[in-house]
Amino acid sequence: MRGVLLIYFSLRKISYSTAEFNKYAQSGGPRIAIEFCVSLDVLVNNAAFQVHTSRFEDLTPEHFDETLKTNLYGYFYMAQAAVKEMKSGAAIVNTGSVTGLLGSESLLDYSMTKGGIHAFTRSLATHLVPRGIRVNAVAPGPVWTPLNPSDKEAKDVTKFGADTPMKRPAQPEEIAPAYVFLASPQCSSYITGEILPIIGGYSGG
Repeated sequence: MRGVLLIYFSLRKISYSTAEFNKYAQSGGPRIAIEFCVSLDVLVNNAAFQVHTSRFEDLTPEHFDETLKTNLYGYFYMAQAAVKEMKSGAAIVNTGSVTGLLGSESLLDYSMTKGGIHAFTRSLATHLVPRGIRVNAVAPGPVWTPLNPSDKEAKDVTKFGADTPMKRPAQPEEIAPAYVFLASPQCSSYITGEILPIIGGYSGG
């Protein structure tokens, strides 16, 4: 039997062991969507925190700490807990970003964490090859989700994604197939350690 377990908790401060994770799930948790299944076939890491900073000197230690703990610690802890329950054929799909490839002048700490996620993806992929577990990442460009315009002025939101060759941001449903592709052993059984950019095209020469 296959199913999905949906729960909400913070991964910034604690690495949940399998026993703690199961205890949390069985206790009712904040939200359990469907019956928890014994087999864990796919982990998608997608949590993120970002706040734009116009001046490097204004990036506070608290802001920096929250960004790193949300974007890096969470992925590390989730992967560490998941692999204990994964068998050969399972897959981990991390969420990177074009900022981790190209950088971003106003998302300094966020870009650093996304670059770290890309490196973590490739390193963990190599580490888990002998166990038959694939690890890849999707690196989206601008995507129309609540995270991206959350700290922007209205005039800036209207321009979001306009600097891509397609002149617009992606919709989430345009990114989702990439996760399905990388999660499916039928589609990507020979792919691991890859960073898949989905950025609305390249400007060319």
